[in-house]
Amino acid sequence: MKGISWKQELKDAALVLAGLALMALSFNLFFVPNAIAPGGITGLATIFYVLWGWPVGLVSALLNVPLFLISWKHMGRTFAVRSLVAMLLLSLLLDLLPVVNLTGDMLLSSAMGGVILGVGLGLVVLGNASTGGTDLAAAMLSRLFPHISFGWLLLLIECSIVLVSVFSLGAEVTLYAVVALVISSRLIDTMQAGVQEGRLFFVVSEKPEEISKAILERLERGVTLLDGYGAYSGQRRQIVFCVVSRGQVLPFKRLVHELDPFAFVVLANVSEAMGEGFNHILPPPGSGMKKRDV
Repeated sequence: MKGISWKQELKDAALVLAGLALMALSFNLFFVPNAIAPGGITGLATIFYVLWGWPVGLVSALLNVPLFLISWKHMGRTFAVRSLVAMLLLSLLLDLLPVVNLTGDMLLSSAMGGVILGVGLGLVVLGNASTGGTDLAAAMLSRLFPHISFGWLLLLIECSIVLVSVFSLGAEVTLYAVVALVISSRLIDTMQAGVQEGRLFFVVSEKPEEISKAILERLERGVTLLDGYGAYSGQRRQIVFCVVSRGQVLPFKRLVHELDPFAFVVLANVSEAMGEGFNHILPPPGSGMKKRDV
């Protein structure tokens, strides 16, 4: 078991490093030299670079570190450490790699930059890490405004950055940034194949107790065991019921395959998950913005 875990750690690290390199190249070869700011904290740092010449990597780090420090206790320790290291490495790569304008064609720059950025972000998530940014900001706001979904808060933040780009860089350049943002977002969704804000797993296995214990300890997610009855076999079995957040779909699949390669697994979309470990259903009456940590 330890050998498998060690190999997986190396694989995850390789995925994250490759993803960070691609992300840095997308900015330094396509976005930054053409003043394209495709959303996110790094996009905001690109605006500062175009306006005042501030280093993109340094500004990204300065904006991201406070978000990490505030959100640290709400993330799993391993994921938080990986994400913090990934964010700092990305900032370093952005400032160490030279800024070279491969093409002056704005449409080609936004399209190619969006493709490379999307693949890079997808690899980072596949490596069970994050580069922080607007995801963390949206997560913090969701704790203050639990009645608003995470997706809408994230969209609101991204739109705010786009508005900053409109007023500082111009409407035409911003439209190219939107093209890059759409392309990168679609590529991430395609690569992750189901990594959503909430995903529901049903697992039928001969080892429900072992799988449940592993989920509780390694993914830190709650598990419910449901009583099931096989109509064909006539056997009674316990079914593992678990909802996970984005970024935990692949670790969940690996965990089940590791413990029972022959398990029957059903994965379903969840538009929104509310309760322990996710957003609250509604804030308690009269509590205002104060809410219990989850």
